[in-house]
Amino acid sequence: MLKQTIAGLITFTSKVEVKSVELYRLKDISTLFFSTVSKESQPPASALSPALCQQLLDCYSSAKYSVYEVNGNKSYHLYPLKHEIAHNNAVILVHAEFDNQQLSESICTILDIYQNYIGLLNDNERDTLTGLLNRKTFDQKIGKILSNLSQENKRKNDKNIQFYFLAIFDIDHFKKVNDQYGHLIGDEVLLLLSQLMTKSFRDSDYLFRFGGEEFVGLFGCANEADINLVLERLTNKLHDYNFPQVGKVTLSIGYTKLAPDVTPSQLVDRADLALYYAKNNGRNQMHLYEKLVEQGHLKEEIIEGEIDLF
Repeated sequence: MLKQTIAGLITFTSKVEVKSVELYRLKDISTLFFSTVSKESQPPASALSPALCQQLLDCYSSAKYSVYEVNGNKSYHLYPLKHEIAHNNAVILVHAEFDNQQLSESICTILDIYQNYIGLLNDNERDTLTGLLNRKTFDQKIGKILSNLSQENKRKNDKNIQFYFLAIFDIDHFKKVNDQYGHLIGDEVLLLLSQLMTKSFRDSDYLFRFGGEEFVGLFGCANEADINLVLERLTNKLHDYNFPQVGKVTLSIGYTKLAPDVTPSQLVDRADLALYYAKNNGRNQMHLYEKLVEQGHLKEEIIEGEIDLF
């Protein structure tokens, strides 16, 4: 909707063709890596020229509107998104040739209104400490995913069916962190971990804080093997990361595959059991519920859908 609004305003005001409106999120300042999240057909960020990448970074750093000229024409217009949690570190890139200061100011005003609106939504949807989605939003998201899976399940020949997984992340020995360093340091660990998770996972992944030291993720994967790669990306980054004063922190992870005939509460219970298994067997490890059942480490009780741990 935002993309169409900006494109429509430019076309109506300046009578020029808008070739594209893209949103680039800064992933790593050191490598100037941006990923587009608004246009599926957009070529990878590596296709952007180094000069344009630098212009994106400058726009983000200055938090001011800027123009990138090609052959003397004002071909690219860059607008920073300064306040929105969901698209923090982001720049909107408009590919259209126009020279109209009043139009640019109008677009900046629209973006300010948009960010204020998103900020109000974030107050209801996001955890105040970490900025991650909250439990209420989790119930809505997983309900939509299960509904989509149910529809896909009816289309047996659909080759584009995606697999979804629910993962629960729990910080190992977090109580000791609070007891030894205090709750302010504990909150800092939660905040830094949430930022590390956001950088490790993909734009399409959903991350939630359930409270305390427990986090939940919903992940769409092209095949079942991909989920291991997704989770290992986080554990590898965490292994190399040192938290201020605390040092090394580890996670125990339990995850399960989503199925349309399983309720959200049952899915959470399954991931929880896999998490408890990880905790009870040394911590700092991850386990898939279905594999634990297959290997005989967990027992699934069919009656009333209850699941017991051996």
